[in-house]
Amino acid sequence: MESQLNINIADYIEHSSLNPNYTDEDVKTLCEEAQYFKFPSVCVYPNSVSQAVQLLHRTNISVCTVIGFPAGATTSSVKLYEAQEASDNGAKELNVMINLGELKSGNSKFIYDEISSICEITKKTIKVVLESNLLTNTEKNLAVEVCTDAGAKYIETNTGWFGGITKIDIEYLNKICAGKIGIKASGGIQTFKQASDLYELGAIRIGTSHGINIVRNQNK
Repeated sequence: MESQLNINIADYIEHSSLNPNYTDEDVKTLCEEAQYFKFPSVCVYPNSVSQAVQLLHRTNISVCTVIGFPAGATTSSVKLYEAQEASDNGAKELNVMINLGELKSGNSKFIYDEISSICEITKKTIKVVLESNLLTNTEKNLAVEVCTDAGAKYIETNTGWFGGITKIDIEYLNKICAGKIGIKASGGIQTFKQASDLYELGAIRIGTSHGINIVRNQNK
């Protein structure tokens, strides 16, 4: 056995499929896997939200999608449109890419206005994706403060497109989040040991396309 972690790791996994070449059949498989393993949510691209919602409508599994993916550099009006459309199509959770350029420029008002508008318009669970490995600690501090004030429910660490999550990042984010906002770890999480380590360091949601492998490893 890899760990004595006294939780069911499946309860914390956001089962994700964000490969650009995935098909309707892949979405169907993703949703079937989420039901079988009892994952709390699935994450798909915006164009697949309606399909996932239909497939999961008799379950308690939330459908999540991405907004401004993957770089967050679309305009606020485009992000708002994406968020509203996803919400109208049945998404209950939105992973919103932060505008890294504005964050690195120290423009806290821009970040606040963008995130708070999405929170207010959709009334959904908003997770703001930081790409933490591209940020200084000062920038992480600013992002956490502004996103918390704006009404986001989670800080999400990475997309995986620009590097993966590290234990050092989770430790630091847990320190500055201080229970005021949840932490979702994502980006390169493939094993139960990785997932359990990140949970023990403060992550309360694990975003991964390797959820099945993680659960099976726990149950060995």
